[in-house]
Amino acid sequence: MSENPNRRLRDLIARKKAVLLPGAANALAARVIEALRFEAIYVTAAGVTTTFLGMPDIGLLTVTDLADHVAAMRDAVSLPLIVDADTGFGNAVNVGRTVRTLERAGASAIQLEDQDFPKRCGHFSGKSVIPTAEMVQKIRAAADARVDRDFVIVARTDAIAVNGFEDAMARANAFIEAGADMTFVEAPRTPEQIAAIPKLAVPQFLNIVAGGLTPMLPRAELETMGYALVLYANAALQAAVAGMQTVLGHLKAQGSLDGVSDKLAGFAERQRLVNKPHFDALEKKYS
Repeated sequence: MSENPNRRLRDLIARKKAVLLPGAANALAARVIEALRFEAIYVTAAGVTTTFLGMPDIGLLTVTDLADHVAAMRDAVSLPLIVDADTGFGNAVNVGRTVRTLERAGASAIQLEDQDFPKRCGHFSGKSVIPTAEMVQKIRAAADARVDRDFVIVARTDAIAVNGFEDAMARANAFIEAGADMTFVEAPRTPEQIAAIPKLAVPQFLNIVAGGLTPMLPRAELETMGYALVLYANAALQAAVAGMQTVLGHLKAQGSLDGVSDKLAGFAERQRLVNKPHFDALEKKYS
């Protein structure tokens, strides 16, 4: 595969092998994902909002917040970064600036969705979507703004929850005609809907959320259907929260970590993940 992460992502998507795509909310999570030899990383806006702001996924993140996190991840890892940019932080003109900002920060792809602002998590109730024509212009603006033609434009629709499955598929087709390299039909409710989505003309995402609306089908079945990427956007975040609650709950109740030490990453592993030997070598070199 190419050394260029944007080209590598293009090659990965073209395979349509239901590649597992974990979400990262920060640079440390991105390092864990790379160390486990996944092939790409999804920069989850919901996860960044939760970990950075301690707030829900309801459109509270700014493009500056997101770009700072993308830049930190790009410094930390070499894998392609697919960045969830919510609604693009404004109209079509704003979307163009968002693309340039995130591409400059190190993104390999941007995901834009057709929700009205402020957006909501795809598995929340109470969503609304903008007119198809307005989203089409956002996609056109995104495609025009990218510098590297290998930078991937992903267009997501949340219309199933609002207008039904047929409207969501019609929107996805319109987004493809506008220049989207991939589409992402969020929150299908049945195996039949899941099977129909990969028949669209470009590669497809599927988002799997533990406790969410979409049936959790096996990866092998999704590969047979023809999905390119299978997203687990906040699995790492949910696991981290559960781990913190377990260990800190035990500490509060027992006054020590006796009995939960097996739930902790070792000190050496923590230093390995943040590449401390590299910085030790730099200190020696420049001392």
